Amino acid sequence: MTLIKEKTIGEMVAEDYRTASVFKSFGIDFCCKGNRTLDEVCESNNLSATQVKDDLKKATTTDETSGSAYHTWPIDLLTDYIEKKHHRYVEKTTPELKAYLEKICRVHGSNHPELFEIEKQFSSSAGELAAHMKKEELVLFPYIRKMIKTIASGETLPPPQFGKIENPVEMMMQEHTTEGDRFRKIAELSNNYTPPTDACNTYKVTFALLKEFEEDLHLHIHLENNILFPKAIATEHQMRG
Repeated sequence: MTLIKEKTIGEMVAEDYRTASVFKSFGIDFCCKGNRTLDEVCESNNLSATQVKDDLKKATTTDETSGSAYHTWPIDLLTDYIEKKHHRYVEKTTPELKAYLEKICRVHGSNHPELFEIEKQFSSSAGELAAHMKKEELVLFPYIRKMIKTIASGETLPPPQFGKIENPVEMMMQEHTTEGDRFRKIAELSNNYTPPTDACNTYKVTFALLKEFEEDLHLHIHLENNILFPKAIATEHQMRG
């Protein structure tokens, strides 16, 4: 890991996604709050910078390379991947999780009232994510694809209705932060997705699925905040001269 002091943690994960597991093990948010340096994060969280750097070195000096090449992808390919992998995952998993949460609230809510707040938080997140993804699919991502085609063809692309790409990007990043905060609350309420001793199988499956949902959301946000959006902004600047 070169120039580690100068890089933000978001840039580090963008360069090599294997670093994400290290940040996650220390409770470091690399997606919504990825614009901080490692030293800043360690100082604010009272962590040993030496220990974190040692773990990062171990994680990135193995032969494993899967998941580390997102930053090399063309941004139109990345928009396709995000839609087909992450948007579809949210669309498929949301109704399943809602049904599970409704059931365990009904059966276990009297003994575990925190379940009602978890259900409320997830329901809010599901609604906001659905609207968020549609804005990306109908407005932002098509514009990114048009930019790539315009540069390749040498034609001119009229300015979009939203002015410049930084405007929708800023909105998307604010919404990412909101969802990150919601899932931190869910993780706290669920004791980091740890089922209680009296949990039935549905209870256990629900918490496992919530954890998986959060992990997918973290990668989803990382790909956009730390790779897609900065490259899209740079592409527009290139196109507009």
